[in-house]
Amino acid sequence: MGRKMFDLCGRDERLRFSPYCWRVKFALAHKGLDCEFVPWKFTDKEAIAFSDQSKVPVLVDGDQSVVDSYEIFRYLDRVYPDKPLLGDGPAAERARFFKFYAERSLAPGVMRTILMDVFNAVHPDDREYFRTTREKAFGRTLEEMHSPSQGLSMLDKALEPMRGRLEESPFLEGDEAGASDYLVVGAFMWARVASAADLISNADPVYAWFQRMLDLHGGIGRNATRIVDIDGGYAN
Repeated sequence: MGRKMFDLCGRDERLRFSPYCWRVKFALAHKGLDCEFVPWKFTDKEAIAFSDQSKVPVLVDGDQSVVDSYEIFRYLDRVYPDKPLLGDGPAAERARFFKFYAERSLAPGVMRTILMDVFNAVHPDDREYFRTTREKAFGRTLEEMHSPSQGLSMLDKALEPMRGRLEESPFLEGDEAGASDYLVVGAFMWARVASAADLISNADPVYAWFQRMLDLHGGIGRNATRIVDIDGGYAN
């Protein structure tokens, strides 16, 4: 039985925009592990019912199934110890910090910037589910939550810790990319795939870092199909 991961797709199966799935794709590439990425929609709950929860990523590795991007990192390090992701001591603590930093500091600004772009990218079968669940969580309509100017302002402030770190080294992990970089890059891949919005200036050190990340592991990030590839528009 091979290795596969259930991977959120959009209105075109080539659109894979989940930030959490992107974390795992980079982690698998870091380990040099092949994987089949199975397209999955928000409403395909039955397809992953075996995992006893309703979200992706879900990694199936032989007879093992693992959920949650960070837990998948831990699983990969335990079962495939070569090229460790999380490591021990300070390295593991740094990765844990950047996990929460990406989810609690970066994601809100990115979301406010690209929310309606994401809504337009999701599969038509998923749009009612997406709108209903998000509006319940937000307590506001998608249109009210979508505010690129506010989102970009939030993101600019949130990026300061990254800028400080990237003044010292090319990657968040140091001279080479690692778990901290993969845990953060998912938020940027979310926007790159689902939106044409420019999140950061090309003079920003975070922009240079993201360009390096896009080219890692054979360019898995740069070669990902984007909404602009399907609808047309400027792409960098």
